[in-house]
Amino acid sequence: MRIIAGPCQHEGLAQSAEIARECKRVCDKYGIEYYFKASYDKANRSSLGGERGMGLEATLTDFLALKVTLGVKTLTDVHDYTQVKRIEREFKDAVDVYQIPAFLCRQTDLIQAACATDKIVNIKKGQFMAPWDMAGVLSKCTNAEEVWITERGTSFGYNNLVVDYTGLMYMLDTYEHDIVFDVTHSVQKPGGLGSSSGGNRDYVPRLACGGAAVGVRNFFLEVHPNPDLAPSDGPNMLRLEEFEDTVKQIYHISKMSTDWRWL
Repeated sequence: MRIIAGPCQHEGLAQSAEIARECKRVCDKYGIEYYFKASYDKANRSSLGGERGMGLEATLTDFLALKVTLGVKTLTDVHDYTQVKRIEREFKDAVDVYQIPAFLCRQTDLIQAACATDKIVNIKKGQFMAPWDMAGVLSKCTNAEEVWITERGTSFGYNNLVVDYTGLMYMLDTYEHDIVFDVTHSVQKPGGLGSSSGGNRDYVPRLACGGAAVGVRNFFLEVHPNPDLAPSDGPNMLRLEEFEDTVKQIYHISKMSTDWRWL
């Protein structure tokens, strides 16, 4: 079982260390593999004025500090093959997993650059794609060390996403890759501009439990000490204080659902 958790974007070493320390504590308690996640650049903001992050150099310098002081594994998203090449050249030890954003999941050069490294590659399935369409994406990953596929909700009309549990089950049954359920992005209201209508974090624990019940064992959860003050994705991020209770529920349902499958 694996959990990827952290803030939407890196806001500073002290805050990311607070988040990573608590998430690691909880995951260690339940015997779950933990990866700290944060972005150095949110390049797909809904408006020009949206905060984008601290940048690659400052963020990955702090990632190195987190790895040394807390012993965490790290994940960050990349948006262009040149970013992969720069990280490999200047910050190779700072990142364990390259994440391909959902809107870029068919960008051949980006995917192949990430797969040419010795890092794990986590590909988010586009909101516009069917589960079986990921076969074409995976055909570009033949030289990858390891690939994960992440579900982050499916477009259902304007400014709305739904969680398709049958789609999750299809991918679990079809692909020989770990399937990750990105629960917090699945409760977004795309285009919500970060307002109270931009998502509903209250749905996260129950959707996560549903994923655990159908067989998902890997989860992506954005968390923040004060989501309402986060520069991006605040409405759909879990409060850090709620992380343990959510993980506890996922853990126990996962154990029970393993037995259900054989009834």
